[in-house]
Amino acid sequence: MNRAFLAVIAGFLWLTPVHADQAENIAVATAMVDAINDRNLDALDNLIAPNVVRKSAATAGVTVNNLDDFKAFLEADFSTVPDSVMSIDLIFGNDEFVAMRAIYSGTQTEQMGEFPPSGKRFQLPFIGILKFEQGKISEIWVEWDNIYLLNQLGHLDKSAER
Repeated sequence: MNRAFLAVIAGFLWLTPVHADQAENIAVATAMVDAINDRNLDALDNLIAPNVVRKSAATAGVTVNNLDDFKAFLEADFSTVPDSVMSIDLIFGNDEFVAMRAIYSGTQTEQMGEFPPSGKRFQLPFIGILKFEQGKISEIWVEWDNIYLLNQLGHLDKSAER
């Protein structure tokens, strides 16, 4: 019976596809956040697939369909919030996805879409989900509450909230 059990286990392991370890994916996701915080966009070449796609309802109208688009998006963000930093509160994953809850904080010093510079600091919780293919991030989904952000920056008309 022990041999039969071992044969079944060995067969299962042989037939199970080998994927990146969840710890490796979490390490890549954390390294991406560190590279962005350090403004080291060249480091992203080793972490993110060239054909990465970023999706977010919070930034409707912004298209990111490759790594160059993603770097351009980040550069624009750096100019708007030059002291921006992300800190990860919670991160977990499996062989294909990593999910995180993080805080994006900084000071709006330049135009943000239609909103003029406020000079105000903010802290914005966000949720991100990263898909991995061949050890690199291939898709990014990120969402946050724009009303919460705009309220902190003083861009909402208080009378319109009633």
